[in-house]
Amino acid sequence: MIGLDPRAASVWTPGPLLGVETSCDETSAAVLSTNGTVLSNVISSQHAVHQPFGGVVPELSSRAHIETIEGVASQAMREAGVQWTDLAGLAVTQGPGLAGSLIVGVNYAKALSYALRIPMVGVSHLEGHIASAWLQDPAFPVPCVVLVASGGHSHLYLKQSDAGCTLLGRTRDDAAGEAFDKGAQMLGLEYPGGPAIDRLAQTGSATAIPFPRSYLRKESLDFSFSGLKTALLYKLQEMDQGQRDARIADLAAGYQEAIVTVLVDKAFFAVKSSGVTALAVVGGVSANTRLRMLLQRRASTSSIRLSLPPLSYCTDNAAMIAAAGRQALLTGKRAALDMEADACLALQT
Repeated sequence: MIGLDPRAASVWTPGPLLGVETSCDETSAAVLSTNGTVLSNVISSQHAVHQPFGGVVPELSSRAHIETIEGVASQAMREAGVQWTDLAGLAVTQGPGLAGSLIVGVNYAKALSYALRIPMVGVSHLEGHIASAWLQDPAFPVPCVVLVASGGHSHLYLKQSDAGCTLLGRTRDDAAGEAFDKGAQMLGLEYPGGPAIDRLAQTGSATAIPFPRSYLRKESLDFSFSGLKTALLYKLQEMDQGQRDARIADLAAGYQEAIVTVLVDKAFFAVKSSGVTALAVVGGVSANTRLRMLLQRRASTSSIRLSLPPLSYCTDNAAMIAAAGRQALLTGKRAALDMEADACLALQT
């Protein structure tokens, strides 16, 4: 087993830390200061690469990461005003995600760790999203409920301490972000689908064309959005092209409402049933304007402390990976140089 340099200190001494994120279709690097402040957070999107295909093509994604990761990391270092020799540690997304994309980031971090003789830690992408709740709000309380809503995840966790989370509920089929993207495809909207539906829905009526809400069994904290996609398909099949064009904004608004109301209702039910008074909502879907409005409205009327990260920390980014990695290094975790990317990496609870 290949380990870190034997002269590396067993107890990590905090210093500037570089985070690397390549789990899907964003190449990102970020630098944190010695005290954990974000000094830079550079994101290179691949939207133009995947737009002609209406979704992420894994092979093209990994190639794009290879082409951009060095430039993105160098830019993050320049913006932070930090030299490579100043770095005290590295954090990289180990999984879950696209295998080829993850391999690029993991191997890049391993090479830096070896060359700079500094410790490295692999981070769960989900753990990174959870950590984003504290990037702009370090005083956000624990215990709390965290809703991770993204293209691949719709998970509810009870975060009880800095050490771990308890899974309360998860998607049984499509995640919320996936439902947005596939719904956008059916509506003939551009990629990425989530933001496209968000923009279009603002010009439509959320009640003009009703869609079903899937709450599953009573008091369930699991999610299911596959039936909602089928409902949209059936509604489109009932319309001719002229009707679709005339009512597309209402279709988008109604479809969006069916997703976000379920997310909000289950998140606040989780808060109530867990006996906590704080809720964090993170992940790419947390950038949805209608979701943010409903969350803020419900929180204000129920005396619940709400954390909604800035938009730059909602989508995949390296600042959240660096934040989670910093905490891991402080608790004594290290990765050896034979660490492998894990496309199905589970969040440790």
